Amino acid sequence: MNDPRHQHDAACHCGSVQFKVRLTDGFDTIRRCSCSYCRMRGAIAVSANLADIEFVKGEGNLTLYQFNTKAAKHYFCKTCGIYTHHRRRSNPSQFGINVACLDGVSPFDFPEVVVMDGVSHPSDSEGGPRVAGVLRFGPAE
Repeated sequence: MNDPRHQHDAACHCGSVQFKVRLTDGFDTIRRCSCSYCRMRGAIAVSANLADIEFVKGEGNLTLYQFNTKAAKHYFCKTCGIYTHHRRRSNPSQFGINVACLDGVSPFDFPEVVVMDGVSHPSDSEGGPRVAGVLRFGPAE
């Protein structure tokens, strides 16, 4: 059966890690997170199911970073240091994909990005995920 979702080519900055990915719901899942780690990383992520990522080159060039509960797994290129994706703590059946790694996509393509409350992570509190705010980008006047 053919998958109607667009398959995106993706890579780290230096091209050592290259992959193809199908997003769960296009760019409708874009978001940032307010946890201590994501605040420092500053990336915009979009969702993909675990089975929807295929490494073309350099999977062995990825390094793993985990902190606190070690439930989330954050992957980076060992050569250029770019965060490519992470396995989600909030939904371990999905990856968060760095939109900046998708060919032809920039984080600045999105005028508004929802920021999830990662300080009060849904796995640590009742009530599920909460929105902390919205990040807006517009041209300088």
